Amino acid sequence: MINNPFLPQRLVGRQTELEQISQILLADDDLLIAGVAGSGRRTLVKWAAHKAGARVITVDCLRATDGDRFLKLLAESLFNEFDRPEELVKLQQLLKDQPVTFVPSEQPKSRIVWKLSSVGLWSLFQNLLSFPQQMAEWLDCRVAIVLHNFTHIRSWDRKGEWEEYLRREIQLQSRVSYILIATVPEPWMHKLSLHVVELPPLSNAELCEWLEPTMQKKGLKFDSLNSEMESSHCTTALQLFTEYIQGNMSDAIALIRRIWLDSLTLINTQSEFLIQPYHVHQNMLALVEDLAPTFESLIMLLPPTQVRVLESLAIDPTVSPHSREYIQKHQLSKGGSLQGALDSLEQKGLVYGAKYGYRIALPTLQFWLKLRLG
Repeated sequence: MINNPFLPQRLVGRQTELEQISQILLADDDLLIAGVAGSGRRTLVKWAAHKAGARVITVDCLRATDGDRFLKLLAESLFNEFDRPEELVKLQQLLKDQPVTFVPSEQPKSRIVWKLSSVGLWSLFQNLLSFPQQMAEWLDCRVAIVLHNFTHIRSWDRKGEWEEYLRREIQLQSRVSYILIATVPEPWMHKLSLHVVELPPLSNAELCEWLEPTMQKKGLKFDSLNSEMESSHCTTALQLFTEYIQGNMSDAIALIRRIWLDSLTLINTQSEFLIQPYHVHQNMLALVEDLAPTFESLIMLLPPTQVRVLESLAIDPTVSPHSREYIQKHQLSKGGSLQGALDSLEQKGLVYGAKYGYRIALPTLQFWLKLRLG
């Protein structure tokens, strides 16, 4: 399998957000980063933490099916981040009175073993959450705890006890900053006095500032002329690429890699491979064909009202889905039902809300839907 040479080695765009988040971390504040899949949330956290000199502990709450699993993920991340010999010794000292066995291993990850009652789990939870603060004080550094999909813990934390304790810790620890990563801010998040950083789609200028020099290293270049079409209003290859990608970094990486792989199969005696509009279009078709099973599964899981809204926005983007004309044209439900569908799609990261014009947030999904609808 060929590695992806288009994975950025630096932060693309987001310089304003980088400075903002770095300052928040340095000030020992907590924050929420909101954005859709492919907007660069994780990459931004990594660069901001590096800039602020913070050690990073990451837990994806979506992988936690119960309290025991959540604690294992937290412990694994602690030991993976503080993995220098002297740091591991310190962690072992902190764990000495806990019902946990830490087994050093020659493998990249050491093994952590425990078997606890529900009461024991709660005690270990409290102690594990205190370790980042203790390690930060001992090392005289900052620590950032990144929680992805935080609200997923409600699927097993029925009484909200774990969530409430986490919220208190977010506000109490002085050397530890908590970073919640979500698609959109939820009302309860504002009660925590979190700084909110929302990530809009990248601008075409930001995207091209990274894309074109990266392409040049692989012998690729967008043809600035449209030799295959004579009409003066036809789209160039670069214009078509940015139209398809709509500022989504993840989709941009996937599409340009596919174009590059396609170029390797073509006979080309020139020093540069000139990308034509049909190269962009054909490879976009191939990309969404690969993604089609995923999109089919997604559509099957959505309620019919949400599917209808998605399809309408795919073929007929609008900033006013609530207008009488748009509702009648696409036979959408009126009032609260329509707004509920839009809100739910925004929560899922499938649609941008009013701030960005009620459009589909995943360009490949929009492209696939348009093809599906003919």
